[in-house]
Parts: sequence; structure tokens; C-alpha cells
Amino acid sequence: MGILGKLFGSSDGSSSEDKVLTILAPISGKVVSITEVPDPTFAEKLLGDGVAIEPAEGSVVTPIAGTITALPDSLHAFTTKNAQGIEVLVHVGLETVSMGGEGFDAKLSAGADVQAGDPIITVNLKAIEEAENLKITPVVITSMHKVESVEFLVKDQVVKAGDPILKVTLI
Repeated sequence: MGILGKLFGSSDGSSSEDKVLTILAPISGKVVSITEVPDPTFAEKLLGDGVAIEPAEGSVVTPIAGTITALPDSLHAFTTKNAQGIEVLVHVGLETVSMGGEGFDAKLSAGADVQAGDPIITVNLKAIEEAENLKITPVVITSMHKVESVEFLVKDQVVKAGDPILKVTLI
């Protein structure tokens, strides 16, 4: 993009910054490939592309700025949608819906406007283990029809909640 494009944005009225989205780690832990999640819905990317995190602590934050579009009563998962229509699902553990919210505490509710990194829920990871569920936490871009590419910023590394983990280029 030339100097005029940088000053005034591209000719279609959008700037290059509108085409790139950084997704933050919603929970501290080790980042692994989404294909390593022992659930075919996530591993086969049926809901979208992303990563998973083996959590080390139970504070969960929003991965992008936007609006919390879903937070079920079981508090085991939530989605955040930004102004461009990109939606990111954070699913804390596998089969954790069966816990009925036990061990989970919401800091916000559906409909709340958030900034990336805002606390959304806390989870007692020991409660997940005691319920014989897995703690692995998929982070999935569910609006892949709006995504041109996904770049993994970290893989097989330990991150803190709020660290950048994915760079998404939008169509």
C-alpha cells in the first residue's frame, strides 16, 4: 500500500488494519494443535479452525474485543463476536456441560461488550478433573467464511492468558 493508502485507507474504504485480527490466549497453559483435541468436532475442525490450550490456571479472558454472544447456564463455553462479524468460541474442557456450572463462575453475561483480555469466567480445574472430564480448552474461529488465513503465533509453547496466539487475515 502506498503512502496515500496508508494515510487514507484502501480504495474500498477499509484499512489494512481492518483485515488482520490478533486472537489472544483466553487461558494460561500450553498451546497445542486443534487436531490434538480428543473430540472429532474440534479435531476435524467441524466448527472452525483454531488451537487448544492445556490450561494451567482457571482464569478465562475474552480472546477478542466485541460482544459476548453466548454464555450458557453451564458456563463451560462462550463466544465473542467483533464488529467485523468474526466469532470466536472458547470451550473450557470437554464434556464440561455435564457439570451444570459446578466449578465455574461468570464475571460477565451474554450481551456484555468486552475488550480483548477482559475476565469472563473462572473455573476450578480440579473440579473438572474430579468430574472425570478433560481440561483441554479449544479456541475456535467459528466464522471461517470471513477468514482468508490463520497464522499460528505459538504452538507447543506455554502462554499466559492475554498473550497473542493467532493472527487472522480476513477476506
